[in-house]
Amino acid sequence: MSLPFYVSPEQFMKDKSDYARKGIKRGKSVMAMDYADGVLFVAENPSSTLHKISEIYDRMAFAGVGKFNEFESLRMHGIRQADVRGYSYSRDDVSARGLANSYSQILGQIFTEAMKPFEVEILVAAVGEAGEANELYHILYDGSVADETNYVTMGGQAEELSSYLGENFKPNLPLNEAVRLGVASLREVENRELPNGHLEVGVLDRTRDRRKFARLTNAELAAIIEGGAAP
Repeated sequence: MSLPFYVSPEQFMKDKSDYARKGIKRGKSVMAMDYADGVLFVAENPSSTLHKISEIYDRMAFAGVGKFNEFESLRMHGIRQADVRGYSYSRDDVSARGLANSYSQILGQIFTEAMKPFEVEILVAAVGEAGEANELYHILYDGSVADETNYVTMGGQAEELSSYLGENFKPNLPLNEAVRLGVASLREVENRELPNGHLEVGVLDRTRDRRKFARLTNAELAAIIEGGAAP
């Protein structure tokens, strides 16, 4: 009688971690950082219809890297949870920390119980009101959560992006300078020219009305990169 195949729990978890990290490493990079009026997001994304950066609620946004269908299902979960809570209680009761905790529980459970973990990293961001700090919650494939400050990097070149921003980030940059820094960081670490059409750029802008999220069009992005301000 042959003995059943055995893998120690430690090795099983390590194998799942390695599997998830390899999948995320193949993903195109995303970065987010504070700027004078809110939070800026810049991602490499050749698709004009499949977004990596999206609105979640009034002053909150979501970004994901890795397998699109997996982080898209998480994005939809966050929207539903925020809508239900805001409708049942108050819009002010919807918080980035609450969504980050929910994502942490979901990803942690999948990582522990499922055979295949999600190959994703996600970011939940909320723009603070005037005088308040922004919130940046970085959630990993295993449910780990980090409360970041100033900037967050995810995807294939996350370490290189983080190093570049660590050397060049300055607090309270105006939008045009922040966009140029974000685009330059992606182009620098990729060591190749990224066409404007392959970049997805969005902001959480505290100066807007109730819904703070907006996307920059290709024309606005081109105007900023060429040295002017967005039209």
